[in-house]
Amino acid sequence: MSEDPKTEKTGAEPEEKPRSFLQAYGPIAFAMGLGAIGGLVAELITLPLPWMLGPMMACLIAATLQLPVKGPVRIRPVMICIIGVMLGSGFSPDMISRIGDWAVSMALLFVYIGVIGLVAYPYFRKLGGYDRVTAYFAAMPGGLNEMMIVGGSMGGDERKIVLSHASRVVLAIFLIPIWFRLVEGLDMGDRAALGVSIAGSDPLDLLILSGCAVVGYPLGKVLRLPASMLVGPMLVSAVAHLTGLTDAPPPTEVLNIAQWIVGTVIGCRFAGVAPREIFRVLGLGLGATLLMLGVTVIFAVLVGYITDLEPKMVVLAFAPGGLAEMALVALAMRADVAYVATHHVIRIMAVVIAAPLFFKMTGMRRKD
Repeated sequence: MSEDPKTEKTGAEPEEKPRSFLQAYGPIAFAMGLGAIGGLVAELITLPLPWMLGPMMACLIAATLQLPVKGPVRIRPVMICIIGVMLGSGFSPDMISRIGDWAVSMALLFVYIGVIGLVAYPYFRKLGGYDRVTAYFAAMPGGLNEMMIVGGSMGGDERKIVLSHASRVVLAIFLIPIWFRLVEGLDMGDRAALGVSIAGSDPLDLLILSGCAVVGYPLGKVLRLPASMLVGPMLVSAVAHLTGLTDAPPPTEVLNIAQWIVGTVIGCRFAGVAPREIFRVLGLGLGATLLMLGVTVIFAVLVGYITDLEPKMVVLAFAPGGLAEMALVALAMRADVAYVATHHVIRIMAVVIAAPLFFKMTGMRRKD
């Protein structure tokens, strides 16, 4: 059988036929539609992180069923910048004067992060068989987005990292609120206290927050910060909020859109992955989460013994779950929301900044 004449002359593969608009963008639109449905359903049933986990799970199911889904990866960096600005908005000027009261708790938080890593890393290495990079970033008690971004940039398996953290987030965020629901009778459905609608936002605040993203991303690249699209806007936003330039978080609608797009992209990463592998990684993630929660309870008891802080409030502050959901539980419990939020923001920032630096210093980049 003779080869294509054009291929014989050039040695190149035959050119692909131009794809139609529907072929190019249809899978993206389909994935976004599924993500929107997943987010709405998750919102209705008060699922934790509804606009992140809802789209992610909807697209994950579609991908494993081999449906034509594709994530909007080109606009993902903008959404990551928005999430970075949101993380930085967790800081406020009054926190500086109150940090002294939390000195012991804050110090033990850093010890806690190290202990979590020491417990979870060998778990993923030995039991899960992960390579060094993937096991390291799967073990870190940081945010799902943050560790996926940083771990992927370091050469880790993003799919395994995402699944490991997704199972951690889901289990931690479900178990703790459910416990407080049963014991305290708390209603977790009202999220209004944790956000501001864009209709109620000050135009100047919106301009400042936009500037944090616009300035933060290139600044992060210039400073060679790890995951610069996330950490750069996060640091600039933290400075803006600590100095009192603004006290506003990004509008709820903007955050929901950012999480919807990022969740959709994450879910679409699993196209072609065998269901058996997905369930295996999820099972490993659940086991790791139980280990992390066990360590959390031990530290909560220790902090409560040394200080006057209530152990259940320390559990909310140390728990490897979502900042928004843990702050909502604290709000409903009439606990110190600033204490809880501060610990979560610092935990995330410490992991996002320190974990990659420690990773490079120890020479763990090699995959095996």
